[in-house]
Parts: sequence; C-alpha cells; structure tokens
Amino acid sequence: QVQLVESGGGLVQPGGSLRLSCAASGFGFTFSVYGTAWYRQAPGNQRELVTSISRGTGTSNTYYVDSVKGRFTISRDNVEKMVYLQMNDLKPEDTAVYYCNVYFGGASYWGQGTQVTVSS
Repeated sequence: QVQLVESGGGLVQPGGSLRLSCAASGFGFTFSVYGTAWYRQAPGNQRELVTSISRGTGTSNTYYVDSVKGRFTISRDNVEKMVYLQMNDLKPEDTAVYYCNVYFGGASYWGQGTQVTVSS
C-alpha cells in the first residue's frame, strides 16, 4: 500500500517560514529511484508544479517554478523515505493547498494535501 502524508502547513504572516514534510510508505526498496515533487493549488486556480527532484540517487534534475526560486528548497531523505519543502519569505500569493507527489515513469502518487495560508 502506497501512502503519502503531508504535514507542516498552517497560518503564517508574510515574510515568515514553514517547513512541509511528506512521509512516504509502501515503496519497499524502490523509493530512491522515484522522483519527488511538490504541487500547490489555490481556490479557483489550476494545480501547479512548484518544485521537483527527478531521482533520489544517481543523476538528478531539480526544478523550481520561477515564483519560488530563491525562497523554497526541496529536499529528501531516502533512508527515512521523507520529502521536505522549506518555504522562506512567504508571500500571500503562496497561499494554497500543497500536495506531495512521488512518480516514476507512468506511475504517480499523491498525498492528501496540507493548507498553507499566508496572511497578516
């Protein structure tokens, strides 16, 4: 059974920071070869890719959407099967539900999402 569980969301003032966590289970010994990503979706908007790491081992590519470059950092722990998103200098436009995603080839798995609200 594959399961992704996000945590760490909440209410924060503009300029503040949050660290999101994603606990992955059910991947056996294959987790390291999967890509990991964070998406977000605000009310009335389409879900967008925020950041991703294409592989947990070997040659890997890291991507950030332009709006979060220099502020967000994606990381992963392949032993503990965790994915993290460090979010600094948060802006109201970052308000959304954030989703953890794990993928390989044609397979893609999603967490339930965690709410991030940036407001004064």
